[in-house]
Amino acid sequence: MLPKLVSTLPSFIAYFAVAVALLAAFLLIYVNVTPYNELVLIEQGNTAAAISLSGALIGFAMPIANVIAHSDSLADLAAWGAIAGLIQLLTYLVVRLTLPRLAVDIPSGKISEATLLAALSVVIGLINAACMTY
Repeated sequence: MLPKLVSTLPSFIAYFAVAVALLAAFLLIYVNVTPYNELVLIEQGNTAAAISLSGALIGFAMPIANVIAHSDSLADLAAWGAIAGLIQLLTYLVVRLTLPRLAVDIPSGKISEATLLAALSVVIGLINAACMTY
């Protein structure tokens, strides 16, 4: 058990580090694509911002987890991670076009729109993860 753990630990660390870097990059891009800064709103106690951002992060993390479980290389993880991020950003843009008041409603704390955005982000992330099977 211990020799196997020691021999696989470098791969674990590498995949974990790349996944965290992808998550951080996605978070940075996502909060800059939205017309409001979710992190600032969350610090101010805005539950709607927390719900919508949480959904986007979960929706992004599911394909990342699937790729880690099935990929052969860190390059695969990075490439599919970029695709997963792009799909989550497109999901946000489609919801924003569908609900034009979204840019006002989330900063004002309207939970219904945030919940829909979060749910769609998770649903798209789940479908995205399922499609990333080799």
